[in-house]
Amino acid sequence: MQSKAARVGVVVEGGGGGGHVTLNAAHGAVVGGGVDGAAAAARRYVPSHHQQIQQQQQQQQLHHHSQIGTVSHLLAGGVAGAFSKTCTAPLARLTILFQVKGMHSDVATLSKTSLWREASRIVCEEGFRAFWKGNLVTIAHRLPYSSISFYAYERYKTLLQSVPLLDRHRDDVSADVCVRLIGGGFSGITAAAMTYPLDLVRTRLAAQTKEMYYRGISHTLYTIWRDEGIRGLYKGLGATLLGVGPSIAISFSVYETLRSHWQLQRPCDSPVLVSLACGSVSGIASSTVTFPIDLVRRRMQLEGVGGRARVYNSGLLGTFRHIFWNEGIRGLYRGILPEFTKVVPSVGIVFMTYETLKTLLTDAAADD
Repeated sequence: MQSKAARVGVVVEGGGGGGHVTLNAAHGAVVGGGVDGAAAAARRYVPSHHQQIQQQQQQQQLHHHSQIGTVSHLLAGGVAGAFSKTCTAPLARLTILFQVKGMHSDVATLSKTSLWREASRIVCEEGFRAFWKGNLVTIAHRLPYSSISFYAYERYKTLLQSVPLLDRHRDDVSADVCVRLIGGGFSGITAAAMTYPLDLVRTRLAAQTKEMYYRGISHTLYTIWRDEGIRGLYKGLGATLLGVGPSIAISFSVYETLRSHWQLQRPCDSPVLVSLACGSVSGIASSTVTFPIDLVRRRMQLEGVGGRARVYNSGLLGTFRHIFWNEGIRGLYRGILPEFTKVVPSVGIVFMTYETLKTLLTDAAADD
């Protein structure tokens, strides 16, 4: 009976630290009435020098794997963003051209434009390669932007899950969605603020048609700095941060919520198919909510380009009000059709590529 009590004590506390095991073994032995049994149990569970070395090696391996995970997140996120943008560059350029048409055009002429007509004009006047105008700076922007946003999202999510209030409700669906929304919003703001000048350059290069004022990335950066000063490189940053936080938050939260539900209901479905479908739906939801803010930021980014007269001089709210009064609610959603056509494959490809690369890199790290 004495030895059975000691064994029960050891088994119950076997998953904890060595101190817990010793105390419990001793307690089991004392209950049985034998102090010698307790001492023997304590000696039996004191880790040897060889075991301590093994524990240190395991901790070093875990640290090494965490570093590999960081690199995997950055690399997978960057490549996913660049690949997606290259695939959907023609639709992205059409979206930008539609968004900025109302700045220097008569509203009556805007109703005559269509997606097919604008695409035909680009092919006839600028050539087929013009669909990828500004794509190099898009890749230069998307590599760091996507890397930072995906990595920051993972880090913010881990940080938020350690908050005492949220940690106690980790299994609660509403708390989980809250973590995803806040983490996604902060990750988007972080990435946008760190890479904004490249986003501005991309917009100005993509918005050019026959009149070429900017030539390449370095020339555009220099010209903006010369004509508009250092503040010109951050023109429209307020609207960008206001829009990118909700955009990334909605995108990440809808994607992860849908993916979790899908995998619970249909665990045997292909992960690539799940990522593609959930990513597409999350992109539509995000674009529908934040498209007016994105349109406003595009127009603010193009204020005064090439010596043109300024159209909006009253900040973010003034620009929003000016577009609404002059072009109506349709003006705030000008270009939404090519945006929807772009966002379904774009966001789907991003998440699909990210999940695939992350899995491949993690497996490669595990094999090493």
